[in-house]
Amino acid sequence: MSPSGSSAPLPDFATAAAAASAKLNEVRGEIGHVIYGQTDVIDQALISALAGGHMLLVGLPGLAKTRLVSALSKALGLDTKRVQCTPDLMPTDIIGAEILEEVDYGRRSFRFIQGPIFCQLLMVDEINRASPRTQSALLQAMEEKHVTVSGREHALPEPFLLLATQNPIEQEGTYALPEAQLDRFLMQINIGYPSLEAERQIMENTLDETESNVRAVLYAKDLLDYQALIHRMPLSRQATDSILTLVRAARPETSPHEIVKNYVSWGPSPRASRALGLLIRARALLQGRLTPSMSDLTALLYPTLRHRMALNYKARTDGVKLDDILSVLARSMPGF
Repeated sequence: MSPSGSSAPLPDFATAAAAASAKLNEVRGEIGHVIYGQTDVIDQALISALAGGHMLLVGLPGLAKTRLVSALSKALGLDTKRVQCTPDLMPTDIIGAEILEEVDYGRRSFRFIQGPIFCQLLMVDEINRASPRTQSALLQAMEEKHVTVSGREHALPEPFLLLATQNPIEQEGTYALPEAQLDRFLMQINIGYPSLEAERQIMENTLDETESNVRAVLYAKDLLDYQALIHRMPLSRQATDSILTLVRAARPETSPHEIVKNYVSWGPSPRASRALGLLIRARALLQGRLTPSMSDLTALLYPTLRHRMALNYKARTDGVKLDDILSVLARSMPGF
């Protein structure tokens, strides 16, 4: 619904949405210059950024996770910093710390030194290699867009996006992300192997010096404007009901599906419903439409729900995978 209570878009909404869609297609093209054969991954990353959410990129080494983040930040014109996680990384290495310094006439005072988290796009590489203490230091920043040091709040720049990468293998020396932190990622984007033709392009362009040149199409203010535009996009009652039906069907306590009741330990929270409401509107804007459709929900349910559900021991014993359960949910969704 629009702020006025009507389901119709505001008078200038269509014009603004068309201009935004054209610019976003330029962004998509710039990223596509350096990321080959990963159209869905590029779109999901853009959709998450448009919705103002954080992303968890999961993929094997060498699948261009870091390059995707770099290209995305350049094309969106965002101030970007990177943190490489290791077991000895401390919270102050990310957030910053207060130091005691001497000023004029021998007086001493504390001064806050900002950490790398004070940027518009923070890449946290191999987040599961950081200790639980360091991982938890990111929770407040991800949810509230500020950090607290010595009882004082320090606001983060706008927009603030966190893109974390995770390697699904090499689990030695890693720490599983807690459920509370996983739920704060708007999407989990799984990156697979490229197609044969895409891999050929990668080989042919390895020595091309121009492949790293990504042009800035947007700037921070543009992205904030587009995020506000998404909130103005109308969402029908039917779309809301479809999202709620889907999310509640993914919880073993309220699901009508035996596969969910038998194999799911816990399901998505209400944060998932809100996330899907934002994401389907972001996808509609990216594709130049004024309202979301059922195809948006079908395309986004996997990256939105897969990290918000956990399988039980019986599922692992019987060889049931999470995507098998999500496929059942996708086939049974009511349309809108």
